[in-house]
Amino acid sequence: MLMVDDTRARKAAMYEQFARVGKALANPARLELLDLLAQGERRVEELAQAAAMKISNTSAQLKALAAAGLVSSCRDGVRVYYRLADEQVAALVEQVQRLAAVRLADAERATEAYLGDVSALEPVDHDELARRLDGGEVVVLDVRPAAEYAAGHIPGAVHVEHGELTAQLAELTARLPESADIVAYCRGRYCVFAPDAVRALREHGRPARLLDGGIPAWRRAGLPIATGTRS
Repeated sequence: MLMVDDTRARKAAMYEQFARVGKALANPARLELLDLLAQGERRVEELAQAAAMKISNTSAQLKALAAAGLVSSCRDGVRVYYRLADEQVAALVEQVQRLAAVRLADAERATEAYLGDVSALEPVDHDELARRLDGGEVVVLDVRPAAEYAAGHIPGAVHVEHGELTAQLAELTARLPESADIVAYCRGRYCVFAPDAVRALREHGRPARLLDGGIPAWRRAGLPIATGTRS
């Protein structure tokens, strides 16, 4: 009897450790921070600004994520930078989001209310985009903030921040080849920047589509990433 009780206790202890990851993900602010860190390493202050959170709250949420092994940090002088523990974390977060959107009617409605009808934007997968880039058949548009573009982007991508797109739309379309198909991308499947860009471009008479999964899916596929700001 003692042996059975001991086995059961060890099994419960194992599942308790597994549950630590689930507990860490059971918070909307932490999920958003993980989406932001999927773009590249960031300081607490930068994350707080991007997520519209207080620095103290951002720091507390990052500590909870670190305790679950989902993020790590490094110090550069007085600055501390946070990053995802590895690419598996980004894949896990996206899988949780996709599962929720499929299995929960409320999540599906909330997703469509935020993003609109994404299927109407004819998402392109990363393999198709890579092939078309090799053939010079497409222009890629990155509509994330400048710091995220600098941290890692699809080589050759044109960069216009989401907040500047409306003001720069006429200039942007004027400098792109008239016959070029445009594929826009942003932070990931649940980021609104690229869907907004595709709709704006289409309203402006330009053929445009959405990159399915954004930059995180591109990176996980092992496809090329460039760094630095635009020239």
